[in-house]
Amino acid sequence: MDIVETAIPAVRLFVPRRFADDRGWLAETWHRERFAAAGLDAAFVQDNAAFSHRRGTIRGLHFQAPPHAQGKLVAVAAGAVFDVALDLRQDSPTYGRHVSAVLSAEHGEAMWVPPGFAHGFCTLSEATLVTYKMTANYAPSHERGVRWNDPALAIAWPVDATEAVVKVLDQNLPLLADVGAPFPAGTA
Repeated sequence: MDIVETAIPAVRLFVPRRFADDRGWLAETWHRERFAAAGLDAAFVQDNAAFSHRRGTIRGLHFQAPPHAQGKLVAVAAGAVFDVALDLRQDSPTYGRHVSAVLSAEHGEAMWVPPGFAHGFCTLSEATLVTYKMTANYAPSHERGVRWNDPALAIAWPVDATEAVVKVLDQNLPLLADVGAPFPAGTA
């Protein structure tokens, strides 16, 4: 497993090694002890999958407020996405900044989005399947978000607002200035 650091140290990319033969390949996508040795010692309690039909589909930027904050290990089982993690930790020197990466089924990367971050993605291909390992169960009463195209975020999405496929709920999420810093000091 190769570990790629990002501009925000709490967010990491994990790239599994693939063992190929004439049938295809095999990769270890999760191994608790190996991930813990790499600094990701998470207890996952829920797995989710999100399928999107169309290229340019945007989901996010979503998070769950404390005490139900979630860490997510995000990977792509089919297709590819432009994946984004936005820092919302009030004591963080990178508050309000984001990191992004392309995750694809072809290469098998996974992004660790720790508690204290909003997460979102844009599909780069048709028929995209994203999988998540979550550290907290879904709590609808604590579901929150930041508008994906908030100009203050300066996210270089691979689509513009006219071609993006966005749920009305996500189009109406608040701006970062209205969300503030919902995660207390020490969230990680």
